[in-house]
Formats: sequence, C-alpha cells, structure tokens
Amino acid sequence: MQIVYHLGAHATDDDRLIRSLLKNRGTLEAAGISVPAPRLYRQVLPRVAKTLKGARAGEDTQHVILDAVMEADEAHRVIFSHDGLICFPANVVSQRGFYAMMPQRIAAYSNLFPDSEKEFFLALRNPATLVPALIERAAGGTYDKIMADTSPMDLRWVSAIRRVLMHMPDVKLTVWCNEDTPLIWPELLRALAGLSAEDALEGDFDLLATIMTEDGLTRLKAYLDAHPPTTVAQRRRVTTSFLEKFAKPDEIEVAVDLPGWTSELVEEIGEAYDRDCDEIAAMPGVTFITP
Repeated sequence: MQIVYHLGAHATDDDRLIRSLLKNRGTLEAAGISVPAPRLYRQVLPRVAKTLKGARAGEDTQHVILDAVMEADEAHRVIFSHDGLICFPANVVSQRGFYAMMPQRIAAYSNLFPDSEKEFFLALRNPATLVPALIERAAGGTYDKIMADTSPMDLRWVSAIRRVLMHMPDVKLTVWCNEDTPLIWPELLRALAGLSAEDALEGDFDLLATIMTEDGLTRLKAYLDAHPPTTVAQRRRVTTSFLEKFAKPDEIEVAVDLPGWTSELVEEIGEAYDRDCDEIAAMPGVTFITP
C-alpha cells in the first residue's frame, strides 16, 4: 500500500488540494485510491503517532487506523492532508529552529505504516509572507509569540529540509513553492493521487477560481477549449498570460508590516528564500515541482 501525507506547510493550501481530490472521490476509489475525509484522521494520526513514541505500529494498529478513516474496503493508495500534522502555527518558529519538529514528525508518521511505501508532500512559502500568515492563524498570535526571539534571517527552509534528510535519508519527499502553485495545480493534484498527466480529474481550475476575476477565468477556459495546449509548458504560459491580466491584486499581493522589518529586510529574506529553493531542488531524494 502507498501512504501519502500532504503536510502543508501552513498558509500554503487552506485545504484546497484535498477538497479538489474529494470532488473526484468516486473516480479515485474506482482506481484504488482512497481520499478519506480529513475530519476522520486529523486528530487520530497525531494521537496514535504520539502514543507509539517512535515505535513501529503493529498490524492491529494499522488496521484500526484504516478502518476508522477509509470508506472503501480496499485501496492501494491512501491520501492524508493537513498542515497541523507537523505542528501548530504557534510552533513553526522556536528556539530549536524553523519547523524543528518536522524530522521527528515525518519519522513518526512513517512508522504508522512501516511496511508501506510512504510519500510526503510539502509546499514552501517565502518566510516574509509566512510570518504574517502564522500570526493570523495562531490562537492569540502576536509577532513576539510567533518569532520567539528568532532572527528573521534564520527562517531558512534549506536547514529544515536538510534536517529531514539527515534524519530520514530514504524519505520520498516532493516539494514546491507556494508562489508557483497556480501554475502547477493540475500536476499537484495528479502527483498526490499518483496519476499521470493524461488522467482526467475535476478541479483543475479550483485554485485559479480564487485568485482570478470571474470574467478572466471564463475567458481562460474558453481560450483553452478553443486552443487546447499540447504540452504542460504551453498551458502554463497561457495561464501566466491570463493571470497577468485578470488576477485579483488582493489575492496575490501580500503586505508585510512587521515590527522592525524594513523593505530591505523583506527583500533580503526573499532572496535567501530563492537561494534555499534552488539548493533544495538539487538535493538528492527531493522531487521539486517547478513551472
């Protein structure tokens, strides 16, 4: 069996990927792909992982989990998705580092189904825009509580991913930039489902519908119907062109107004993020999806 964990990260998805896959539940289940309702596992998985304390789950425990979350009798691929599987927003930044709990959490979820093939999916986000989003999402969130006296320049994804690979060198990890998600959305849906680019799914425009004007999305669909792209690259070029004309500014532009953060600092954080992404993409064992 293949077990898929989509781990977020925080403020990158808002459950859109799993909701789009749930639209296809009937089609996917017919192909042996189970997409359980998130409410069935978002508390169960962390609770069982914590109970095991790093040990491998036995067959009885695995059966209990699957019986609790799956509606289909059998499946060869099961997809879980929740950004809280790693940690709560308030714990993203700590004195131990940026997403310091991620290596141990990934190891713990791997041990829930120790003999199955595991895949982990993670979207990265520019820390300059991630921090304001974490403040909004954390209960009683303030800048001081979220940052925990950490320097903004220490919020480095490359360090977080490197720790994961050091802790679990054989982990199967797929990564992408949240900023690229509108252009790679169809590929992400199929990657999570384990399908090929040719497999039909509903929901290819679900994300674009949230960041484009209604008129712009209608025009994009009409253009693609009249001029079907022959390659993924061609579809992305067309999508980029329409986004430039019809994107909703308030959906794609994030204001960064944090204590002591100058425009120069924000730019420096963004440049460090770009370097991190380039380095992560080159790491052995990491599949990096780019436009």
